[in-house]
Amino acid sequence: MTALLALAPIVFGLLALSALFSAAETSMTGASRARMHQLEREGDRGARRVNRLISDQESMIGAVLLGNNLINILASALTTTVITRAVPGALGVAVATAVMTVLVLVFAEVLPKTIAIVRSDDVARALSAPTLWAVRLFGPVVYAVQWIVRKTLRLFGVKLDMATDVLAAHEEIRGAVEYHHSEGLVETRDRWMLGGVLDLAEMDVTEVMVHRKAIAMVDGDLPPRALLAEALDSGHTRVPIYRDEPENIVGVLHAKDLLQALAKADGDIAALDLASIVREPWFIPETTSLKDQLTAFLKRQSHFALVVDEYGALQGLITLEDILEEIVGEIDDEHDIAVDGVRPGPDDAMMVDGSVTIRDLNRAMNWDLPDDEAVTVAGLLIHEAQRIPEVGETFHFHAQRFRVAERKGNQITILQVWPPIPEAD
Repeated sequence: MTALLALAPIVFGLLALSALFSAAETSMTGASRARMHQLEREGDRGARRVNRLISDQESMIGAVLLGNNLINILASALTTTVITRAVPGALGVAVATAVMTVLVLVFAEVLPKTIAIVRSDDVARALSAPTLWAVRLFGPVVYAVQWIVRKTLRLFGVKLDMATDVLAAHEEIRGAVEYHHSEGLVETRDRWMLGGVLDLAEMDVTEVMVHRKAIAMVDGDLPPRALLAEALDSGHTRVPIYRDEPENIVGVLHAKDLLQALAKADGDIAALDLASIVREPWFIPETTSLKDQLTAFLKRQSHFALVVDEYGALQGLITLEDILEEIVGEIDDEHDIAVDGVRPGPDDAMMVDGSVTIRDLNRAMNWDLPDDEAVTVAGLLIHEAQRIPEVGETFHFHAQRFRVAERKGNQITILQVWPPIPEAD
């Protein structure tokens, strides 16, 4: 009995250390990285230590687990030694196991981890200093353990690098947005905007550009009056000018330049020198990502570029507005449907032009059609059907029904699309 009383403070002291390690592990992995970075910028030392620890998360977790296991094993060994003297044999071992299981589970695991989950940021900052010392103390042992783990996994064909990153930052942010949206804390529009920012690096200009068939361009050989009339009829601020054939773009006419030239000519259209006001076209490769193109637009202070393929053939055009709309979505007007080419149809269906992009349709209707294999709705239908469907054919995929309403040649121009079928049905 005397031995048990003497041992009690030591065991409870070890359990308290184990509780600190458990709380440190949970709080460090659950702390908000964004808040820690903000606090560090404001001069918080605890946040700076937390950021330093989670920058090498594998070493931090390894050191914490090593310290926690050492303490728990030591506490269990001491308790078993003392109890087996009072209660010899297997019964003593069973009693010691039961006592330590309850103590470790309640006071060294569940209790501290519960507190760490509820107050992750505060607990992480409070325990950052002792955790940092533990990482320094157990660092060589942790690296040795990591080396053994990697060599063992390599025997089974799993190759890991010492710099392997466990979490992808973009996917972590995207997952957080989706989670908060499902909880009702992030609105649908904000969800699309945040997702659009993350998608810029993964999309190229061909996914949002205006296709060459839809470009409003003007023949540069027309007389000034006719050229001016066509430029105004296009309804765009910037209009490509071509000569001989539409593929041969020789310049871009800006409406402001045209108005300034008209003012200098006192309104005399025949006196306009269009060659002097047409700007040099800017050609970009079709493989350019939206993120890189956005940076290029801002750096060059230009809002308009023409997209060409590897052979120099014109594929389409892209503007700064096209990229921004991938983030903020189309600007709503007085109509119910904010996307051109989408309108209500019969039987609760939507009539959708084949050229409407899947992303725009998803945003307008709050649907979740995949856009990995195709850019437009017509492209998605052709991909799923593995052929060009005939007018009147109906297809069911991705929990929705698609019917070809109109086709011109090999181009599907109008589809009838029904909302997703509820999972319960």
